[in-house]
This record gives sequence, structure tokens and C-alpha cells, in this order.
Amino acid sequence: RRSGQYTMNHDHSKKIPDGASFDRSGSQDSLDELSMDDYWKELENIHETRGNNHEERVALVVKEPDEGELEEEWLKEAGLSNLFGESSGDSLDSMVFLSTLTRTQKAAVEKRVETVTQTMRKKNKQHQIPDVRDIFRLQNDSKGKVCDGSEPSTVRTSENKNETHEGTKGNAKLLLGTDEQKNLLEDMPSSDTDINLEISFAEQAANLKDSSVGKLYKGGGGDTLLPNFRLPKDKTGTTKIGDLAPQDMKKVYSLALIELTALYDILGTEFKQQKAVKIKTKDSGLFGVPLSLLLEQDQKKVPGTKIPLIFQKLIAQIEETTLETEGLLRIPGVATRVKGLCQELEAKFYEGTFNWENVKQHDAASLLKLFIRELPQPLLTVEYLKAFQDVQNLPTRKQQLQALNLLVILLPEANRDTLKVLLEFLQRVIDHRDKNKMTLKNVAMVMAPNLFTFHGFGSKTIEQSEFVMAAGTANVMRFMIQYQKLLWTIPKFIVNQVRKQNTESQKKEKKDKAMKKLLKKMAYDREKHDKQEKTPNETDVPQGVIRVQAPHLSKVSMAIQLTEELKAGDIVARFLSQKSGNVQTFKKEEVFLYEIGGNIGERCLDDDTYMKDLYQLNPNAEWVIKPKQS
Repeated sequence: RRSGQYTMNHDHSKKIPDGASFDRSGSQDSLDELSMDDYWKELENIHETRGNNHEERVALVVKEPDEGELEEEWLKEAGLSNLFGESSGDSLDSMVFLSTLTRTQKAAVEKRVETVTQTMRKKNKQHQIPDVRDIFRLQNDSKGKVCDGSEPSTVRTSENKNETHEGTKGNAKLLLGTDEQKNLLEDMPSSDTDINLEISFAEQAANLKDSSVGKLYKGGGGDTLLPNFRLPKDKTGTTKIGDLAPQDMKKVYSLALIELTALYDILGTEFKQQKAVKIKTKDSGLFGVPLSLLLEQDQKKVPGTKIPLIFQKLIAQIEETTLETEGLLRIPGVATRVKGLCQELEAKFYEGTFNWENVKQHDAASLLKLFIRELPQPLLTVEYLKAFQDVQNLPTRKQQLQALNLLVILLPEANRDTLKVLLEFLQRVIDHRDKNKMTLKNVAMVMAPNLFTFHGFGSKTIEQSEFVMAAGTANVMRFMIQYQKLLWTIPKFIVNQVRKQNTESQKKEKKDKAMKKLLKKMAYDREKHDKQEKTPNETDVPQGVIRVQAPHLSKVSMAIQLTEELKAGDIVARFLSQKSGNVQTFKKEEVFLYEIGGNIGERCLDDDTYMKDLYQLNPNAEWVIKPKQS
């Protein structure tokens, strides 16, 4: 039998020979001695469910890209499409963007541009094809120094992944050069379980290849031996996905894609985005409907909802009984009953006439897994599913976690939000493991086939034995559940690159000759606007004091004296203590302090942000307390 990516064989004794050794990273060692029965049973249940479904379903076709097409698509995704083609060399934004990249990020970009350029030359394209070295030379010449503080040099793409680039120390405020990064790695008192978000992951990997600076944690073990990875406290605040404005998140996406590619390049792992050919899918219903379309129809009933209503309801139904049921998620519902419930839900869910009282818990769990599997494109997306799988091939657990962090950032918002709700639910199941006997390992092995055995991929993509692939994806699933809070954090080095891009863009705009006439026309309005902005911030407010606006609260404005220990949460609490009967009252968890403008678009601050440190990083920002937009 064949199901998704894995070939089923009922003779499991042949599949897992005694004493077999497998070539895999340390994170997979923990599953070598474990029974994979739960995994294979779940896979068999999936096959049987599909076998009982007599409806015809057209599998999504994954297209094999032509030569250079993959790299061209990658550059478009990274927002660098004007580095090639007719508009090459014309984009100011691209030059600004390139000026903020680290050395490993630049090497990743250059490698793809070189491939596209060579492909274009082979195809005899008529438009001008720039030399890849000129792209970076233009950017270096405009600054005199590259973003990481080292002297300008052409970053060469090398097949030797151990090649390093030397440079002198610089004093860039937001980005650290290669030498500074090495020094910081050496000087920073860190344990094996600290996740450094201040320095590019790819730069860390490159530096550690040629350095004896601390060996990253690697080794096997069960649940209890998974490293307790933690984020050292950042005084300027931790930035979570959802904290930034859309225009800055677009920059974060581009940087995360380049950073992930650079990390895979350094570690010698191939990173290829898959491309799905569009096919006809259901345009209404619940199961087998594209996630975006499902949310569109759900938002007509519940405006602003970000998670499919059926997904929310199935989780609520499972939890309504109890999470202490033994074998929850592992024991399947009765196949014929699940099929009948599925058809009844399709007909009655939106009408509100479906009777949930008759739905047994194991049936609801089976429906939840069925929903995930039946998505026309996988929850982890066609583009990145293989990259999620390939996380298992990275050398250390810390690097696997770093890669997963970047991959989560790259997911479309609807997929990411739904995945987050799923992982939070799975953790709640695990929290009752003493009663339900579903440990982290058990849940990971049961859920991995549902997320990773997508019907659109054939067996051609299998490069390892089935057992290795199964153990690997189960471990990736385990990592996503265990470290989910870390995965939704935007690394500080990426936020700093966004700040640098915004700062450089503002500088370039002021100097751009093409903008001079427009600026003259706007001079009076701009001058008037600037005066209005400067009045509260620069004239009335003394040094070391910020003015915080709170238009939704009874106290709409307050001057706040900055101290070493003052945190964002303290400011919010001070405003909320001002009571008024005429204004809507908010709970502390409903409103947040925002950093707006300066070198960031908009950023929601966590309560533990030290305001003096952040003010020094972005002195031109405005500070506003408001509810977080859903």
C-alpha cells in the first residue's frame, strides 16, 4: 500500500531490523530504540480512511522547476526580483536592502543571482544581464563600508562551505560585523541551551565551524533529556510574530528566507522550495477546502476570525469531555462513523443544526486529523514542507531549532495561526500524560504522519529509508510542540536589520534627487507637521523623559521619566491606575505600549521591555498605549 510519502508494509519486522544503525543527527538518536508502532498504526489508519473514501480526489501536482527557475522564484520571494531582468540595477530599495545583509546572507543572495544570470545567458535573453559582482559593488561603493562594519569586499560564492571572509571591526549601531560576532560569541557567558538571537544564525554556524567556542548540545535521550532551550533576556524587549506592522513583517519575511537559505548553505543542506501547480479545489464546505477560502467564508459569520471555525469547534469538542482519556489522539474513531459525521458536518455545520452531543471524543480527534490531512495544500505548505522535513538533517539541535524558527516565520499567516492553535492544543494533551498516557513522544509520532504525509508528493522525494524519514519527522514534530513558544519569536538580529533598512531608506529618500521637487511642494506642510511633532517630544519634554499617548484611556497623555529599571508594563499600569467613569475601562492584558515610528513601523512591546534601553535604540519613536489589533 502507498500513502503519502511512505510505503506501507505490514511486516514491520522487516522494516526495522535489530541493531540497525541510521545516519542521522543527534536529535533523532532518541527515537532509535523506541517503538515506532504508534507511527505505523497511525499511517495505516490514514490509509484505511482514504480507502473508505470513495470520492475521487485529484492529488496536488508538485512541479519540478526548470533550471534557474527555482532561484528566480527565490529572489522574487525575497523581494529581490529587480536584481535580474529588465529592471535590474534600477531599484533603490534593493540597494538599501542589500546594504543591511550579513556576509553569509549576501553569499546566499549572490549564489542565486549567479545561477539566474547564467541561465538567462544560456537562454539568450535580450535585456541587460548584470554581473552579480556589480550588484554588490554598487551597494558597497554607495556606503564605503558594508553593513557588518567590515571593509567592502566582493563576497564570493564558494563550493567550499568552510571558506570564511575576513574583515576589520566596524561600529555599526544595529548590526555586528563578522569579527564583532566572533568576539561576542567568545565573550558572552552562554550555556549550551541559550539561544542567541542577537547574531545571525548562519554567522554563528560559520563562526563555530572554524572555532572552538563552545560545543553545542547534541545527544540522545527521551522526553526528559530534551534540552531546556531558553532565550536570554533582551532589555529592548522580545518581539513575537504579530507584534510588528505589516510593512515591517514583509521585510522580516524576506530576511528570514535569506537567512534560512544562508544557514542551510553553511551547513551543507540543500534548500529547495517546492512549487505547486494550481488545480481545481472545492470552493465551499469544510473538509478539502483551501485554508484561505475557508477563513473567507468563516469571517462572514464571525468577523475577524483567524482560525477555521470547524477547527476550533473540533478542539473544543475534544476538550469538553476530558483530556485525561487514555490513548487520546492515538486511538482512532470508528471509520464508518467518522465518514458519516464528516458528511453530516458538511451539510449542517454552518446551518447550526449539527448535533454535537452524539460525537464521541475519539471520533472528534479523528475528524481533527482528517481536517489537517484533507487540506488541498499541507498546513506546512507545499513550498516549505520539504524544508521542515530536512530540519532533521541539520547537525545540532540548536541549529534545528533555529531553522524551525525561521520556517514558522515564513509560513502564510493563516497556516501559521492554525499551526499555533494546534500545537497549543497538543501541549494541553501532553500536560495530562499521567492519565492519558500520551507523552510528547507518543503525540509527536501520532501527529507527524498527519502533517508530513501529504498526498501531493510521490515517492520520488524519498532519499532515505522509510524508518529514518519517519523517525526524523516525528522528531521535527516533537521539536515544534516542545519549543513552540520560542518558534514564534522574531530574532533580534532580524528586527535590527529591519530597523537598519528603515533608517537607510529614510536617508536615501532625503538625498534622492528625484524627490527634490516633490519635497519643495510639500515643504510648508512638512515643516508644519515637524513642528507639531517636535513640540511634545523636543520642546516641552526634558531630556530623559518621554511623552506617552493613550487615546483610549482616561489619562490620554503623560510625561514619563526614564529610569534604569522602568519597564513597559510599569507605564501601562500607571495609566490604568487613572480611573474615570466616562471612559471604557481596560484590563491590563487588553492594552499594550507601542513603539511607533523612528526606525520601526510599529511594534507592540512586551511588559518586560526596559524603556531606557529601547529609547536609546530608537530615540525618535512615539509611544502609544492602545489595544492590540486582532
